[in-house]
Amino acid sequence: MKLFRKVTVIGVGLLGASLAKACKERDLVDKITGYGRNLSNLKKAKDLKIIDNYSVDLSEAVSDTDLVVLCTPVLTIIPLIQNLVSQLRPGTLITDVGSVKDPIVHEADKLVTEGNFFVGSHPIAGGENPGLEASCSSLYQDAKCIVTPTKKTDKKALKQISALWQAIGMNVIALSSEEHDFIFGAVSHLPHIIAYALMNSLGGLKTSNNLEVTGFSGAGLRDITRIASSDPVMWRDICLSNRNHSLNLINRFQKNLEEIRNSIEREDGQELEKKFMAAKKCRLNLI
Repeated sequence: MKLFRKVTVIGVGLLGASLAKACKERDLVDKITGYGRNLSNLKKAKDLKIIDNYSVDLSEAVSDTDLVVLCTPVLTIIPLIQNLVSQLRPGTLITDVGSVKDPIVHEADKLVTEGNFFVGSHPIAGGENPGLEASCSSLYQDAKCIVTPTKKTDKKALKQISALWQAIGMNVIALSSEEHDFIFGAVSHLPHIIAYALMNSLGGLKTSNNLEVTGFSGAGLRDITRIASSDPVMWRDICLSNRNHSLNLINRFQKNLEEIRNSIEREDGQELEKKFMAAKKCRLNLI
């Protein structure tokens, strides 16, 4: 069933291209236009029939569209809305896929003109490999998508955006933007920060015989640091956009790390085992 006549995907990378593929596979839209700064990437997306056409001119890309989906780093989302909102025909919907919601949705509410609509979205899908080449039509299947309506959110627009995510196989959950940023600061943003810090701690570390220690690592280190392969620009923007929650959660992690350090320093095996057992129980509950 067709949901939209024309959709404009801004940022035809992993998330944007996967969304386009999923919409085409399910025949949800008539036409998909891609927009971005990388002309060769856009040409490749069209050649692969991921999108129907493309433009490097923003006003042309959003002309006469029904829906604009912003699939770009979070710090670019508001500037893009500022630049495109005056180019939209009445009734156009705008959504995004940003991992931080509070600063985006409240600013977007101020920018979107009467007759057009914004609904904040965060599909919980992706991977450590960015870009068009890593995209797939099943990326969103059976994953969660958080929508973050505000008091100003149009109910019909919310229903339409939710229907899009549901149609590509997602379980849609509504949260406030503040609650969203607290939750994903904890379960996503902090783990990425820790993975980056861990690799920076171990990368280049050598023995007295000049052997790189990471050359001896097994599956455990690869598993725990997999997400350190994620796009640095994207995660830079996420950390800065969710600054307060990031800092508070780093403090919480540092406190727990310091407690473990103190137990080792005191040679308190009983306390150390207690902390590790508590962590193991939490991990078992997680899976």
